[in-house]
Amino acid sequence: MKGSLWLAWRQQRVPAGIGAAALVLAAAIAAHYRSGMLDALHSGLFAHCATGPLYCTRSDTGLPLLLDVEPLKYLGALNIVLPVVIGVFWGAPLLGRDRELGTHRLVLAQGLSRGQWFTSRFAMAAATTTALSALLAGVFAWWWRPAADRSYGLFWYDGTALSGSGPRVVAAALFGLAAGTLLGLLARRVLAAMALTLLVTGVTALLLEWTHRTRLLVPPHTYVSAGSVPKEPMGEKWSTGHYGLITASGRHDSVLNCPFPSGAQLRSCMTAHGYVARFYEANPAGDYWTFQWADTAVLGGLAVLLTVVTVLLLRRRV
Repeated sequence: MKGSLWLAWRQQRVPAGIGAAALVLAAAIAAHYRSGMLDALHSGLFAHCATGPLYCTRSDTGLPLLLDVEPLKYLGALNIVLPVVIGVFWGAPLLGRDRELGTHRLVLAQGLSRGQWFTSRFAMAAATTTALSALLAGVFAWWWRPAADRSYGLFWYDGTALSGSGPRVVAAALFGLAAGTLLGLLARRVLAAMALTLLVTGVTALLLEWTHRTRLLVPPHTYVSAGSVPKEPMGEKWSTGHYGLITASGRHDSVLNCPFPSGAQLRSCMTAHGYVARFYEANPAGDYWTFQWADTAVLGGLAVLLTVVTVLLLRRRV
């Protein structure tokens, strides 16, 4: 390693080292708590619990059976805020620090082009960010797998699982880096760039969480059942909370028009009002990957777009 890459490494070794230390710490914590989780599962205490029930209780006391998944949720939360941290503390100073101090002029005076100056720094940061975020997502998945989609564990649609795991963690981290780099190039001061990056990445994360709750990018499925039999159990599905009744013409009405779970009362009420079936809306467990790839496409696309804008603005701003 020499030349511009060596200089880029010298400037970025501190955040890279902090990231590596955080990864090692996260892996050690995951190994400790996952071992305890496996011991609890192998004890036979959870043997009678079915996959994805609404709840599971102790056979002797009737109290709920739960695994300690709070530390796992903390790792998921770390993965969610990772793009904010990377964007603020790595992306914003990446070009902004040299521009604020004027040291980029000295570097460019050594025969290095603007493109080489940017590419060496951004490529080093992007490669490290990709590796760090992918490994953190992998640690989460490894820890989560024994308790995934169980009432005593963590369901796939929990915010820390849906947004804190999978390829979207990598895309989000790269988006944070690209946003911080562009704002560091545009702002006159690094602190201003950091504040703007915090705002942009934070708002983007909140908007994506909103699309999850509203199912904007991944529409729910509609499940229909007759009033003569109990409806299909929710199980691992993520309900929208939208239940109702269907008329012969296909009109969907509120479930409150016949608020009975099943049986003769429900059938009688449905017959009296002309309802032929019931429905509820939910996303099945398989939609986990649909959410993942939708978020990855959005965040990855934004990362590429912001990087292209940064390259186009280099000549004007440097």
